[in-house]
Amino acid sequence: MVEFRPRHAPIIPGRVKATVAESTLRDGSEKRRGVRLNSRVPVAVEWESAGEPHRGEAQTRVVGPYGCLVVLAQDLHVKQQVQVTNLVSKQSNLAVIVWRGNERAEGWELGIELINPQMGFWGVDL
Repeated sequence: MVEFRPRHAPIIPGRVKATVAESTLRDGSEKRRGVRLNSRVPVAVEWESAGEPHRGEAQTRVVGPYGCLVVLAQDLHVKQQVQVTNLVSKQSNLAVIVWRGNERAEGWELGIELINPQMGFWGVDL
């Protein structure tokens, strides 16, 4: 697996990076960068820990053009670098864990941000 160490969010051509103040609406809620859709897409998540490769499989709960929410049996940490593979299309994309939620019966809620996301990666219209 390729090692990736981002210093900041990737720059996407044609996209203006909003500051926190600009991305917060008057009611205090935040704008999203893209549309999100409840969708179950089978994925494999691969990462390295202590020099050993690991792999977990799950289904997305929510997908968007820049990432997804999954519930994965393995407990990964925020900033953990991973590779996400869409098991339907067999496309892979480097990613990073950006949010860790609650533990559920089937595993941990994880927010995953795709690095340089490919259009159509999820196989759904967003």
